[in-house]
Amino acid sequence: MSTKITEHHTYIDGHKIAFREQGEGSPVILIHGIPTNSLMWRDIIPQLATNHRVIAPDLLNYGESGKPESADVSINAQSRMIIQLMDSLGVRRADVVAHDVGGGVAQLIAVNYPEKIRKLVLMDSVCFDSWPIPEFEPLQQPGADTAMSLSDFVGMMRGFMPNGVVNKSAMTDDVIDLYLAPWSTEDGKRAFFRNLRRLNKEYTQSIADELKHLPHQTLVLWGDKDPFQKPEYAPKLAEAIPHAELVWIKDAGHWLIDEKPDEIGDRINQFLGK
Repeated sequence: MSTKITEHHTYIDGHKIAFREQGEGSPVILIHGIPTNSLMWRDIIPQLATNHRVIAPDLLNYGESGKPESADVSINAQSRMIIQLMDSLGVRRADVVAHDVGGGVAQLIAVNYPEKIRKLVLMDSVCFDSWPIPEFEPLQQPGADTAMSLSDFVGMMRGFMPNGVVNKSAMTDDVIDLYLAPWSTEDGKRAFFRNLRRLNKEYTQSIADELKHLPHQTLVLWGDKDPFQKPEYAPKLAEAIPHAELVWIKDAGHWLIDEKPDEIGDRINQFLGK
């Protein structure tokens, strides 16, 4: 087994897609949300890599992946990108573990490409009409990016990140830096606002009635004090998917992996191993 996480990239539709990889065995794909990147999974990858080939991409326009001015970066487009990434890496079928907006990407894959997923884990996932969160709505307005200086934007995001944890000590300056570094240039800021403008609940609402046909064993993991993806959505999502179980992560917020990485790694490993 590879003893450390390695960094790679490939090109899909001409755009650079960066990904982290570790381990051998049945594949697991980890999909982050906004405003994070594949480093969100830094403590989870080694736990899963004892039994799996773990692949954690940066979505297009996020992290180390390309930030093209005009590409579609909706969750619909990202779901197709993940399928193309799987094909390019020779992954016929994988377990998919996804958080936040990544959970919307994963639901679209499950509905549109059900044969590509073995088991599904949705963590504090966007679903139905749960998003965009009110905090982001003013930032989606035309001209919002040009009205805000880079330093004001970075300052705003630095203030925003700790709101997503119960245990404030989990969201250290170093962790915030991991998440905000890709956005902390003028190009990065523009990319972030392009992502915001593509956040659209119509994508998850359009598949709401399809979830009842999903064949996948599904684990819905949710921080019981999530201020962004509200806890009342967790049972709704679990009830909509036939083979789903809901597990609450106690005293955790939206960035539950930063708060409880060992517990979450254990939960995912147990579920995938069943």
